[in-house]
Amino acid sequence: MSGQHYRVVHRTEYTYGATMVHGYSVACVLPRPTPSQSVVTSAVTTRPEPDEYDERTDAFGNRIVQFGLHRQHDALTVEATSEVEVWPQEPPRDDVGWERVRDILRGLRGPQALDVAPYAAPSRFVTVAEHRLALFDIVAPSFTPQRGIVEATASLCTSIYEEFAFDPSFTEVSTPLDAVIGERRGVCQDFAHLAVGCLRTLGLAARYVSGYIETEPPPGEEKSIGGDASHAWCSVWIPDHGWLDFDPTNGVMRPGRHVTIGWGRDYADVAPVRGVVIGPASAQSLSVSVDVTRASTV
Repeated sequence: MSGQHYRVVHRTEYTYGATMVHGYSVACVLPRPTPSQSVVTSAVTTRPEPDEYDERTDAFGNRIVQFGLHRQHDALTVEATSEVEVWPQEPPRDDVGWERVRDILRGLRGPQALDVAPYAAPSRFVTVAEHRLALFDIVAPSFTPQRGIVEATASLCTSIYEEFAFDPSFTEVSTPLDAVIGERRGVCQDFAHLAVGCLRTLGLAARYVSGYIETEPPPGEEKSIGGDASHAWCSVWIPDHGWLDFDPTNGVMRPGRHVTIGWGRDYADVAPVRGVVIGPASAQSLSVSVDVTRASTV
């Protein structure tokens, strides 16, 4: 199957206002293989080099890197470099009614229930109960009775894209979902949480997907180095198919220019880099850049 080859460099730089003596970090920045993505190469490097380093797979199957620094340092750079091949996601064979999907999900047992059911439950950033009425008002026009799950999801994807403004100055990681709903604006993380919340309100399973999107410069301009950024979208579970990706920020179903890092119940499960440092109290600065470079078609 033909696809596209991408090289991704994700660089996170911390600068501390004082010298730290210890640091512990966890990173979710290495891509994982999926039915529409293969990983050619991937590696994480740090400056300074870590005193301890470990890679593992978390409960969601994501690739997690853990490392520690146990000597003096006043800065830390974490750089992930990966090459992947991405091709179009296969569409479901049948567009089963969304109520039928909900009922099948409720009846799941055994390993499949363990794999799917967590994505139907509330989570840290998608607290469905307190936003249920607002979320239902958003999702109800798309999920009309007996409508196919694919058609209904596409409608929801389009409505979020058209009715919510992309505004990077409005939100941050801790911005609550009700603020996004009330102001009708946010960023990709917010719109992914919003779509996931809408689907879970109906009893469907939806997961938050973290990765990157290839961005194209305006006509006549060169691609900016560092101009790409981490991106977020989501997936809905469909019986006899699996997970169907969609990107409400861009109004796209089965996106083909997206590089997947991992997925979870919400952002908290797939935060790119997080950790703690031990040393004198001081300010710190953070700089993040992502470059997504298109290579030859495969």
